[in-house]
Amino acid sequence: MHLIGTPCAERLFRGARGMSAPTGAFTMETAPDGRRRMRSPPAAGTSGGGHVAERPTIGIFGAGKVGTALARLLVDAGYEVALAGSPRQTALELLVSVVAPGARVADAAHLADESDVIVVAVPFGKAPTVPWNAFDGKVVVDATNYWPPVDGHIPDVDADERTTSEIHAALNPAARVVKSLNHLGYHDMEDDPMPSGSPLRRAIAVVGDDADARAAVARIIDDLGFDPVDGGALGNGRALEPGHPAFGRELSARELASLLEAERAVAA
Repeated sequence: MHLIGTPCAERLFRGARGMSAPTGAFTMETAPDGRRRMRSPPAAGTSGGGHVAERPTIGIFGAGKVGTALARLLVDAGYEVALAGSPRQTALELLVSVVAPGARVADAAHLADESDVIVVAVPFGKAPTVPWNAFDGKVVVDATNYWPPVDGHIPDVDADERTTSEIHAALNPAARVVKSLNHLGYHDMEDDPMPSGSPLRRAIAVVGDDADARAAVARIIDDLGFDPVDGGALGNGRALEPGHPAFGRELSARELASLLEAERAVAA
């Protein structure tokens, strides 16, 4: 099912300055720039002012092709974006200014502290080097993929019955991990966005054990030009991994939802 209209994390989407944090479900409205956006309902006892919720700051670990493509899209959609790259990347600020103008560079500690939503977009084998211990309470999007042709075989992962995102979530159980943005290529991120309501709009799944975290990520996906589809619990992310049904396929929201439901039925 779509995530539009589900409850969302209050602290991530704050109302206009001076207003109290919204509660309840998000609905859709047309913003002044003409885009369709989620809107928080009025707080109890108010008539509501139709304010478009402010957007969370997004921190991306990984300044490679995926991280920079995502940064470009997020900046274009009006988000504040910070990137942290590998210590081996020289002249990172210059690189980001060229390939993701509008985004800024931050060190790992500041990025973790200052970001409302964190995206892990590093190579899979580097994921444990990300400061997971600093992610308490944060919404963390795991956009990594374990792909043996690229990563080589990692015996501990091969022997683990959990999904790769469940493995990462165990690095900090206080992090609100969502698997998403991993089952399409960086080039698809830039080539495929379409306006809300387009019959050809591509879908991106969000799976995670925290419903509010899924809804937070869903809003971001909708702003990027894709239809978010609720895949339920984090363990359902198996269908999004390389070699599984949703990976690399261009699917509508209805098609992706049906695929995920079929996968859950098989796993049950």
